[in-house]
Amino acid sequence: MLRKTCLSFFAMFITAVTARAECIPPLPEPHANNAVAQVELDGKTILFSFMGLTRGKTHTDISKKAYAHTVGESGWKALPDVPVAQGRLAATAVGLGEAVYLFGGYTVAEDGGEVSTTENFRYDARTGLYDPLPAMPVPVDDAVSFVYADRYIYLVSGWHDTANVRDVQVYDAVMNTWFTATNYPGTPVFGHAGGIVGNRFVIADGTGLFGTREEGNRRFETVNEGWMGTINPDDPSVIEWRRLPQLPGRGNYRMGGAGDEAGNRVLFVGGTSNAYNYNGIGYNGAPSKPTAHVFAWDFTADNWVAYQDKPVPSMDHRGLVEIDGAWFTIGGMIGDQQVTGRAIGVVE
Repeated sequence: MLRKTCLSFFAMFITAVTARAECIPPLPEPHANNAVAQVELDGKTILFSFMGLTRGKTHTDISKKAYAHTVGESGWKALPDVPVAQGRLAATAVGLGEAVYLFGGYTVAEDGGEVSTTENFRYDARTGLYDPLPAMPVPVDDAVSFVYADRYIYLVSGWHDTANVRDVQVYDAVMNTWFTATNYPGTPVFGHAGGIVGNRFVIADGTGLFGTREEGNRRFETVNEGWMGTINPDDPSVIEWRRLPQLPGRGNYRMGGAGDEAGNRVLFVGGTSNAYNYNGIGYNGAPSKPTAHVFAWDFTADNWVAYQDKPVPSMDHRGLVEIDGAWFTIGGMIGDQQVTGRAIGVVE
């Protein structure tokens, strides 16, 4: 559904997406920067939210809570907390089979110190149990993750303790081991977004580290870059990279992103052009404003495609979920850096 000039058609589209979003109840407690995923179990779609940031937006408000919602039923079910000592931000989650695989994230100490965490888990949607996974070779947070060939989970770039990394780390869910793939050739970033269709994936934007400011603080800026990776079907450690055309304007940070097989595209939703740490206030001291932008890399057109803006601007996302062809964010931040628990419809 590309940009239309017919306002009545757009109004019907917004009404339909909003109505579907209202069928997904809000989280029991608003969370931003929460890792979201979904699985199919016994013919039902189950949505998940893990960890993130609650309304207070301080280090004491970082959560290790987890929730599940079965589509078509009422409410969210509280799951056992993620079995970690401290809550986490910027983790990433993917659904594979009857389980959710949860990777990375970082903790924040009272003095502001941040540590990228090594623990990863497999949450079994049938038994409700968390099983530990081998530690990431290079612990990262704010990375992009996706599943290839119903087996391999890729983690692209991200932040490691003191700097961004170019590493592409791959977890083999069959062998329960890690290996590395061809490095990300773009500016190393955190808070980027992406998704996969078939053996091709797209990574867009994020935040890079560019030295220091005059006052001595590190200089973080959003990055306007898009890259396509093509995974070698004979060797999943080999990726052929292609730089994509640059989009107008500034790059976006902490968008929601996902691969849409039915649409043969990778969707990108919301985010902000002003990089921030975790409370929504930019590294430059200015409040970050969420956007309503929706765009995609369309593999059929071999180009970027812009869609109608979504009904509510939002940012601080860690993925998208899909129900019957409609896409949604769960949680995040809306205007005035307000943490929300809402499901916000995106595009059909």
